[in-house]
Amino acid sequence: MNWFGFGFNGFGQIRPADVSGQVTCKVNTAVLISEDECRSCRVRASWSSRADVHHAASGSHVCVSGFVSGSSKEVLPESQGCTDALISEGYLTLSFTDRVECWEIQHTHIKLVWKREQDPSGSDNTGHPVALPLVSGGYVMPKTPFFRPLCSKLRAVSLALGSEHAVLLTSDGIVYSWGSGSHGQLGHGALTSQEEPQIVEALWGVPIRAVSAGNWHSASISTGGDLYMWGWNESGQLGLPSRGLEKEKLKLKSCGNAEQPINEDEKKQADVFISIQAFPALVDVPNVSEISKISCGSRHTAAVTGTGDLYTWGWGHYGQLGHGTENSTDEPTLVDYFPSHQMCVKDVVCGLWNTFVSAVPKEQPPS
Repeated sequence: MNWFGFGFNGFGQIRPADVSGQVTCKVNTAVLISEDECRSCRVRASWSSRADVHHAASGSHVCVSGFVSGSSKEVLPESQGCTDALISEGYLTLSFTDRVECWEIQHTHIKLVWKREQDPSGSDNTGHPVALPLVSGGYVMPKTPFFRPLCSKLRAVSLALGSEHAVLLTSDGIVYSWGSGSHGQLGHGALTSQEEPQIVEALWGVPIRAVSAGNWHSASISTGGDLYMWGWNESGQLGLPSRGLEKEKLKLKSCGNAEQPINEDEKKQADVFISIQAFPALVDVPNVSEISKISCGSRHTAAVTGTGDLYTWGWGHYGQLGHGTENSTDEPTLVDYFPSHQMCVKDVVCGLWNTFVSAVPKEQPPS
């Protein structure tokens, strides 16, 4: 399985510096970043760096690229034997079968700053498997205090962290959220904050199998493959009509062609556009019947369909949508690179301003 990347590359986290030491800041079409020869590989991303978790028969380890490694790919000896990792601007969290560690990462050194023992069985005391940022008894944050407890009655199986909020999925397919609600990212219908996990009631009765969180927006996928999104829509990251993007379109139209004045109907359309969606909304992806994976960046979103196609939308200034341009869009749009190269997308991970995609060659029908 190969990994590809596109979007913000200011520190060489997608494409390293060339022979002259120059780094291309924007990568607007997919480039190969990893030909995985291991059993499996997972990519984690922060704004300035990328962490690749490699699992091989001989063991596992993490490679980092970008600011923390001086734009070259570096293997971290401290990660040998880890099962998972998360990377932020200041810290690298490593999960092992018997412990979880948080390392302070800087350009020149790495230092252990926190450690906690955990259940060697890889599950919490409810018997359900956990994955970072979930750990036994709670979850970890990329700032102090690193460990935050969670009530075991929640029976959490997945947790997504935004910049100021959290979205949790339980083993029963129920979604909880807490933290800042200033942009509607909690999905509770208001812009108030919540200190403790609260059920997203608008999704009650809809079994959910995946959740994701961006800076100020959130997403979930139902067991039937339906996509629900809520929160801030300033750049069209919810896949709903964006007031900001429409105003920009009208401005460009008025400046670009004075012989085609904007009619009154176009001006009135701004009243139906959405800046904040405080309740989960069902998002339609044209010609797609099922969404299998979802990931949220700072102000963009990427989704994998049941047939292995990739759709992206939202803010595109750094090429993070992969459409070969730096345009933003509020319409889920197919990333042509993968079908044009006969590739099936398996997974997607959004960094804040970039996107990472795993894909394999499509199986060809017998001749």
